Amino acid sequence: MTTVITPNKGPLSPVIEKIVVKSWRLPISLGIFALLAVVLFVVFGRDGWSSFQLSTETDVIQIPIFALPSRLTGAVVSGVLIGIAITSIVSGRIRRTANLWLVLGFSLIFFIGFLTWAAVGSTVPVYGIFVGTIGLGVPLIFGAMGGVISERVGVINVAIEGQLLAGAFVSALVASVTRQPFLGLFAALVAGALVAFVLAAFSIKYFVDQVIVGVVLNVLVVGLTSFLYVQVLIPNAGFLNSPSRFERISIPVLAEIPLIGPAMFRQTIIVYIMYAVVALVYLGLFHTRWGLRVRAVGEHPQAADTVGIAVNRTRFWNVLLAGAIAGLGGAYYTLGELGAFSKDMTAGYGYIALAAVIFGRWDPIRATFAALLFGFATNLQNILGVIGSPVPSEFMLMLPYLVTIFAVVSFAGQVHGPASAGKPYIKS
Repeated sequence: MTTVITPNKGPLSPVIEKIVVKSWRLPISLGIFALLAVVLFVVFGRDGWSSFQLSTETDVIQIPIFALPSRLTGAVVSGVLIGIAITSIVSGRIRRTANLWLVLGFSLIFFIGFLTWAAVGSTVPVYGIFVGTIGLGVPLIFGAMGGVISERVGVINVAIEGQLLAGAFVSALVASVTRQPFLGLFAALVAGALVAFVLAAFSIKYFVDQVIVGVVLNVLVVGLTSFLYVQVLIPNAGFLNSPSRFERISIPVLAEIPLIGPAMFRQTIIVYIMYAVVALVYLGLFHTRWGLRVRAVGEHPQAADTVGIAVNRTRFWNVLLAGAIAGLGGAYYTLGELGAFSKDMTAGYGYIALAAVIFGRWDPIRATFAALLFGFATNLQNILGVIGSPVPSEFMLMLPYLVTIFAVVSFAGQVHGPASAGKPYIKS
């Protein structure tokens, strides 16, 4: 790894930046998937046409259904993917960094080819893919934002899973008792912060390994919520597990935009809060004094300490903030989508959110797109089940986790998080 010093305005100058040494993992991964596309779309290509529906019958702007020839589209897609794989080699030599947008583009093109191959003789509701991707991506994005803040300040947040689950449980309970979904939303924020408080106390004050604390917290929250669900919520489901849900709010004009309108602008208040959180985290981290302090503490706590920043206190409060944001993602399950709490309902999404943080290179915008990619992969299994795809259902259940593994393996060794993430700071 090569380290360079660049000037920067502000109380912490210079800022240490890192240039990541080139790795062949990404080009190899893209090459493997490009060859897979050739085998699947060309060698085992299917004859026929696949139709795509871009708008619903109620949309103001109607887009006609269009069809693509499966075998020809597969050949074109395979050629493009091979070109992207070759480009990744050239890009790696010139820029010496993994290009996230290249990977996202590659994934999108691969999925277009896959859908065209799988949906021969059927109509794919593309608008449903967009709606489902946003719906499944919301808790991932909240969790990823919490992970970005926590790791930027120097604490590895493996406890995202526990924070999501705690937020889901407490929001359902409070909203059911009070019949006020906003109180349930606030309770989810507090629940996530409480889980983060335990993580911060043990890892920052008592110097316990952050990963171990996070894993233990996840197991603890899963066990505690499962016990309370069986012993408390099920016997009193009508009173304690029937929360009032947020109604969907359509934003005029924007809601009528084809494809993205129904997915992005006909949503509950929790989704609109998510948009604001992503924007605020990005602007805060890279354009405010708070963000400069957070990044300084995560990169070089000794230097931050010398200019008067209370390193451990900064870490403590920002870990609580990260947990509160993740807790909001848990509330989306019970107050936005499902309308009730169920046992282990987060189903490992916290770990996928952590992978989105790595895939997004600890950047809020990139982590958001990574989370949406995982949400898309999860939703794809539902769409293919509806259209009667020949792909085995067991494989489709594995797809989100295969995408996660592909993302982490492709970027392993190419991107590095904040230099002091996972390392306790002991003031000398």
